[in-house]
Amino acid sequence: MIGTTVHIPTLETGRLILRAPATGDFEAYAEMMISSRACYMDQAKDRNAAWNWFVSDVAHWSLFGFGALMIDVRGSGLTVGEVSINNGPTFPETEIGWLLYEGSEGQGYATEAAGALRDWAFTSTGLTTLVSYIDPENRASIRLAERLGAVADPDAERRQPRDLVFRHSKPEDV
Repeated sequence: MIGTTVHIPTLETGRLILRAPATGDFEAYAEMMISSRACYMDQAKDRNAAWNWFVSDVAHWSLFGFGALMIDVRGSGLTVGEVSINNGPTFPETEIGWLLYEGSEGQGYATEAAGALRDWAFTSTGLTTLVSYIDPENRASIRLAERLGAVADPDAERRQPRDLVFRHSKPEDV
């Protein structure tokens, strides 16, 4: 509906601010999505495809009540990536995913951001499970899912036949 206001939360952790995407975030997002860094995802072939992914991430908020948040390092103004909850006809189940921009890996940002968004989703949306669809060669994302407490679910439906599915269950303290 035109004119409908959608609430996109701002989440804060010790080091990060997770905030709504803005058009100014697109250039860095597109650069990452077009690059080989996105080889384990449905890599965008060009800026138009990257734009379609970007607006889909934002549209999720009005369609489902969850979506993507940009990951900013508190006090620096530096955006280091995105964390998102995805759904729709291309996802067998609701997925939590993450992406970091080049040079932002190995600092725990994705784990901290994904954990905060996961906890928010379990307390604010009524979801009781989330999955992460991960390419078997993406060892860093597999380790991250395991750090978040997700476990491999070999019986889960996959987005792509090759995907591994990691199931995130609601933590007891959420």
